[in-house]
Amino acid sequence: MRGALADPVVVIDRDGMPPLFDIQFLPSVGRLIPHVESFYLCHVDRSVIDGVERVDLGQWRFFLDGKGSVTFPDGHVETTMPVMVTGPGTAHWTYHIDGPFRCFGLSLRGIGWRTLIGRPANEVADRLVDAADLFGPEILDLHARLCTLNTLEEMVAAIEPLLLRRLDSARRIPKAHLAFLRIVREWAAGGDPTIDSLYEAMETETGMGQRQVQRLCKEYFAGPPNHLRRKFRAIGAAMRIRKGASLDEVMAPFADQSHMINEIKHFTGHTPRSLRDGIDPVLAVTLENEKFHFLPDVIPETVDLSGR
Repeated sequence: MRGALADPVVVIDRDGMPPLFDIQFLPSVGRLIPHVESFYLCHVDRSVIDGVERVDLGQWRFFLDGKGSVTFPDGHVETTMPVMVTGPGTAHWTYHIDGPFRCFGLSLRGIGWRTLIGRPANEVADRLVDAADLFGPEILDLHARLCTLNTLEEMVAAIEPLLLRRLDSARRIPKAHLAFLRIVREWAAGGDPTIDSLYEAMETETGMGQRQVQRLCKEYFAGPPNHLRRKFRAIGAAMRIRKGASLDEVMAPFADQSHMINEIKHFTGHTPRSLRDGIDPVLAVTLENEKFHFLPDVIPETVDLSGR
């Protein structure tokens, strides 16, 4: 598995000077593909770091250097931990870190919550969960080992045995849930999907009613179908704007321009104008690079989960 890792994507300061910020990504491979979107290693060589994090995939993070706090959408503040898990958020949040900062992390797909975390996403949305409470003292031993490593490849190799053990011990995903994840992917990729079209597809293929669909949306994506639709719509528009699309080109799914601006700001922390300049570099890479598109939060189209 480790030999199949792709070349990392590296983001550095654009002015050509020695980077104060560096982030590398590696996509998951093999058995981990349905569960982990990507691994990453981020380093920020600053004494104080204040930023905004868009609504995103669920995250599992190891703070190797630095510590700070996160202010969530409802205004409550939580202190970071050496190893922590955050569910898919309901809106953007802000953070303050006393650096320099180094973090190794995993972006988890919806199905990864079921197999690797074992907690419904809505129970951990908009909060920090101490990974030691989820995984026991073993996770702190792994944290100590990761602190001694230098490369992303070494860190992926170090965490891989734990992830595979979690997969081996996890209960099999029900077939109806796999159908749900595939239908959500197809529904979300449909441009401007209606909630009724999701319910109809689920009823036709699985026999599930609206309440069951709503429950699964909360369990895997931390919110009801309408909130998931809003997230897909806002992040999709932000990606297009970041890449140069005009406001008129992304307006169609929204009621009007004010609605579009408010939704993009709610989920990314930026207005359409500020997306084009002065943007947080971590947010920039998640909006610019198709490898880390928001839709794979569901499951990648080519993955067969029937035997997993």
